[in-house]
Amino acid sequence: MAELSPLRRRMIDYMTVRNLSPATQGSYINAVQKFSRYFGRSPDRLDLEDVHAFQVHLVSTGISWASLNQIVCALRFCYGITLGQNDVPERIPCAQAAAHSALFCRR
Repeated sequence: MAELSPLRRRMIDYMTVRNLSPATQGSYINAVQKFSRYFGRSPDRLDLEDVHAFQVHLVSTGISWASLNQIVCALRFCYGITLGQNDVPERIPCAQAAAHSALFCRR
């Protein structure tokens, strides 16, 4: 089994301390991994503009609003808790469910 990166280990530790379910932890890890792979860099080397570009990419693939919001929650956790960038999570918008509403809601 491959060794975990320090960032992934720290994220898992923070999720465990906060008692996130194993399913949520797996979902968050997969979401952050997908984000990282999209850009070919670690999340700690990506910024808010990259997050928004990734959201635009996901929307263009036809992702459901629920799936998009799950990824948003994972990225908010990664940046706000794991990376300690407290100003970032509130600036990552979530998707709205209604098709006739704006693409993103404000938190």
